[in-house]
Formats: sequence, structure tokens, C-alpha cells
Amino acid sequence: MLTWYWRSRCGWRWRSRWSRDCSTCSTAARRGPGPVRRTRRDSAVRCEVVAVGTELLLGQIVDTNSSWIGEQLALAGIDSHFQTKVGDNLGRMTAALEQALDRSDAVIVCGGLGPTPDDITRNAIAAVMGVDLRRDDAVVERIRAMFYRRDRQMPANNLQQADVPAGARVMDVQPGTAPGLICPVRRAGGSASPAGDGAAGGGEKVIYAVPGVPWEMQKMVSECVLPDLQARAGERSVIRSRTLRTWGYSESGLAELLGPEMSRLDATGEATIAFLASGMEGLKVRITAKAADDETAQRVLSGVESRARAVIGGAVFGADDDTMESVVLALMRSRGLTLGLAESVTGGLIAARLT
Repeated sequence: MLTWYWRSRCGWRWRSRWSRDCSTCSTAARRGPGPVRRTRRDSAVRCEVVAVGTELLLGQIVDTNSSWIGEQLALAGIDSHFQTKVGDNLGRMTAALEQALDRSDAVIVCGGLGPTPDDITRNAIAAVMGVDLRRDDAVVERIRAMFYRRDRQMPANNLQQADVPAGARVMDVQPGTAPGLICPVRRAGGSASPAGDGAAGGGEKVIYAVPGVPWEMQKMVSECVLPDLQARAGERSVIRSRTLRTWGYSESGLAELLGPEMSRLDATGEATIAFLASGMEGLKVRITAKAADDETAQRVLSGVESRARAVIGGAVFGADDDTMESVVLALMRSRGLTLGLAESVTGGLIAARLT
């Protein structure tokens, strides 16, 4: 993959093909010496997440599903560059899937597989594939059997959950009434047409449809989606992160201190550094590395972490899940110290954080 680099006030920075602005300082940029091939290890498959539901857009439900899926993709070494939320509207849902397929090899669409009229994910996928929905008799029998085992009458509208886009494959795992779907799509000249179930890439894409119910989604992603994605990707890779917990510096201050190391990483592509302001928890410095195996990724992380700690110094108070309180208590215990608190204005806040 080629990435264009341009000269701006802040030095060589990448830009997208849609913008002539510097990705860092947002100033107009002059073209640099030409295309630069990225050295960062990219996975063979890029996967996008599309979360479905108007309730997500209204803020009535927090989208924890996309967060969980993103974490699982990273652990599996699958690149995921975009996450999208879209309401229960057929036109907008279809457009969101089209856009996702234009920039990714695989799409996990979460939600909209229920038995109610606003559950239209199946319809949107069929529209993108250019096929009709067909009732799957095996799914019908599984749904009927599920209600029978629970000694409950099955509402007729549950049968719509057995409507499957022609050419799609039903996932073997079905913890609830909604079946998960693996939907192969071929993209050619900006349009989509049904494709065989071959490897992703070369115009062949895939949509995975999973329910929005968290435990059902997680089981399907773990047991069906991720294995299928990894089979399509072929060559395996891993993504690993380490977070340094700091106190006393601003984002800009830390960025200035770590500027030389970030420039070195930009050139080698072996890792990235990002800053996350976390309020009372201080400022987090996240180091992320991607490599062919866990040992190599951990070795890269350790090297970058050592150099970062040498620059930041005593402002680093912990790593990953450490908190200021847990570090203080651990230091006190190691030295056999005790602590007494008398709080008034803070109303017991310090004691609460320490315990």
C-alpha cells in the first residue's frame, strides 16, 4: 500500500488522497519527494464494524459491542480502521455497507437481525449483494424447536429471522433465535455482486451479520467470525499494546518530549505512539506494535517503552491497569508504611480512592 508524504510546518506527515492538508497541523502542504511505501505490517484483511440501531444514535444505548469487537480484532491481528453507527433505515444502512465495502475487505454488521419490522439488516445485505431473501427451512426448524423446548408459542413474525440473502451461509453457532450470516460479496467497478466463498482480496469481500444481543454476538464472533477471518487472511499477525500512565505533563508537552522517538517509529513503521488524556487518571501514552508473532511484538514494545521511560522519567507512575492509588499503596506496603486520613472538604474521597 502506498502512502503519500508531504512537507508541512511539522515535518513529513502523511495525508490521505482526499485531502492536501497535513494530518497533524492541518496546514496546506507542499508535495514531498514522492510516494513512500509504508513499512508497517498490514494484515491481509481489513475489517470494518457497522453497528445498527437508531437507539445508538439517540444515545439511549451505549455501543459496547463495537468496542468489544474492535478489541478482539486487534488481538487477532486484524486491521480495523473504521467503525460506523447507522439507524434503522434501509437506504442509509445500505449506503453504510456499500461505503464499508469500498474501503475494507470484511464488514461485521451488528444488530438488526430480530423479528420486528425495524430489523432490516438482512434486507440491506441482500440489497448490497444484489440478491433476494430466501427462507431457510433449516433455520425455521431450529427456531421452532427453540420455542418448543421452552414450551412457548412461537409468534409468526419470528419466521422473518429465517429469511437469508441468497448465497449467504448461516453460521453453525446459533445461541438465540437470530442466525448469524456469512455473506460473500464481489466488488467490481463500484458495484457488488454475489461471490464464491473464497479468500478476501482481489475484489472478493465478505459481510458477517451478528445479533446485537451482546452474549449472542460474542459467541458468534469468537467461534465463527474470527476463525473465518483468520482463514481468509492467511498469514497471521498480532497487535499488542502497552500503556504508560503519567502525571504532570500535558499532551503537547509529552508529544514534544517523545517527538524524536515518534519520528523514528514513523520511519520504521514498527510501532505507533498515541496520547490519551484521562482526567483524574493522568495522561496515558499508548504504544502499539504489530508483528508476525507475540514474541516479536512484545520485544518491540519493550524497546519503545524503555526509550519512552528514559525520556519521560519520573512522570511515569505505572503501566497498563495501574492507577495512582494502587501504585501508592503498593509502595507503602513494600516499605511497611501505614497511612491515616482525616478528611473534611474532600468528604472521604481520598479514602474511597485508596480503598
